[in-house]
Amino acid sequence: MKKIALFVSLLAYVASLVAQSSYTFTAHRNVVRDGYNFWISEPDTYVDRKEPFPLVIFLHGASLCGNDLERVRKYGCLDAISMGRDINAIVLAPQNPGGSWNAGKVLKLLEWTTRRYDIDTNRVYLIGMSLGGFGTIEFLATYGERIAASMELCGGTVRKDLCKLNDVPLWIIHGTADRAVPVDRAHDIVNSMKKCGSTSLLRFDKWQGVNHSQLAKLFYLDETYAWLFSHTKNASPKTVNQDIDIKAKDLDRAYQNINRNANKITVSRHAGNNNDMRRTDDWEENDADPVVEQKQEAAKKHHSASHHVYHTVKKGDTLYSIAKRHHTTVDKICRLNNIKETTTLQIGRKLKVK
Repeated sequence: MKKIALFVSLLAYVASLVAQSSYTFTAHRNVVRDGYNFWISEPDTYVDRKEPFPLVIFLHGASLCGNDLERVRKYGCLDAISMGRDINAIVLAPQNPGGSWNAGKVLKLLEWTTRRYDIDTNRVYLIGMSLGGFGTIEFLATYGERIAASMELCGGTVRKDLCKLNDVPLWIIHGTADRAVPVDRAHDIVNSMKKCGSTSLLRFDKWQGVNHSQLAKLFYLDETYAWLFSHTKNASPKTVNQDIDIKAKDLDRAYQNINRNANKITVSRHAGNNNDMRRTDDWEENDADPVVEQKQEAAKKHHSASHHVYHTVKKGDTLYSIAKRHHTTVDKICRLNNIKETTTLQIGRKLKVK
């Protein structure tokens, strides 16, 4: 019997490996001028995508602030993936070094990501908790037209003009036992929205007896992402999903069926330099839309190898400086040479640039 049980366990383990999803977490430092350091999570399904991918932006709370990017993986979207949840989207997870979230800096990261990944700009989602909840409201109040749907957890705001929030499907959740950020902060947001007119795209839930930290469990529920992904920015008429529901009692099952071996996580790092931190207005000139690039590449397939242009790597070269010199993009160089942004460039190597 013991041998049979062992064999069954072994089969289950092998089955779990076969069903394993793969994700690449890439840490980016000093890449976007006047932005934040950040993580990008890329699922293996992105490689064989048939259409542009959704993007989820995760804004963390005060406990994850600092200059150690590993802290951003302690809870939230990245940790949920590490614990076995599948989020079939590109995830952008910046780190706030301290203080309030700056909506302009988050926007720069959003623009950087949409230029380097095949992102469906009608499916960009924003979720933040605590300090990240404050940041979520700040971003929506400033650049809400960029977001398809948003979830704000136990946050607040000091802003008075929140009219843009009325144009975005928004789910605000706050616990009545929250001592860190009182539930009155959520009421202030809702009241300000009501002053602007219809709040038909708002869902507001007060969960009795739930404290501040308990809401972090929402990142580990599949329903959280299903609700976000059910919205598109170009929907007409625009509505807020009321069918997918989450109750306070659902937090109890947030960590059920968790298996840190369920997903394979590969971690890579990219440290930029002053050449990498280009001004935003440089991007339009040097970084073409990836979808347009793919079409252009398909149209050029009939060209022979003699049409290619090569660059020999010299000391101090980076993919970004090479791309700028040859009026191309990092993405294109990576595709032509079957490398990644994080690949170490060896002096003397010939890179195909066109």
